[in-house]
Amino acid sequence: MTYADFTLDDIAEKFGYRSRAGSLFPSLTPVDVPTWLTALLAKNTPLAFISEKSRSESIISPILTAAREVTADRLAVFSGQRLDIDPARGLTGECDFILSLAEPVTPLRSPLVTVVEAKKADIELGLGQCIAEMIGAKAFNDAAGEPGRTIYGCVTSGEVWQFLRLDINAAIQDVHRYSLAELDSILGAFVAIADADSPE
Repeated sequence: MTYADFTLDDIAEKFGYRSRAGSLFPSLTPVDVPTWLTALLAKNTPLAFISEKSRSESIISPILTAAREVTADRLAVFSGQRLDIDPARGLTGECDFILSLAEPVTPLRSPLVTVVEAKKADIELGLGQCIAEMIGAKAFNDAAGEPGRTIYGCVTSGEVWQFLRLDINAAIQDVHRYSLAELDSILGAFVAIADADSPE
């Protein structure tokens, strides 16, 4: 079993994390969208429907790059990073993207957000995998002596973005799913995540 095999029922059975709805960003401040991102997405969006890989390259990756920019380069973006923590419990496999409050160099340090590309553009199908990766990220941080970090996750089809947060025995799914029309709020969510975990 790997991250990609998990369902929400598996998460509850194996790890005791139940899913519930909540407001993750009650005072979210939208941020200005970089002009280069707006122009790039206008060109790339027609290409995004060719395959999952093209969706990742045309929409998701540029938005995550912009998230790094609007957080003043505090978020490092790792693509295709393995997070092999506990193979016996299925906490192993390659993550689509991991965002970290660290320098963008290997080895991975301080994972903060795991981002999962929704398979077949179905957000629901990606939730189990995302929460499993969040649990893996928490275990990584615990083992690295940084147990206090709050772990977030995001499942995205490129067009729709669903954020999650790992709490004690619960995976909180944001009550709001953001569309590309709310790109300023999607970027604002990443800023809120970085700000929440940054030292004073």
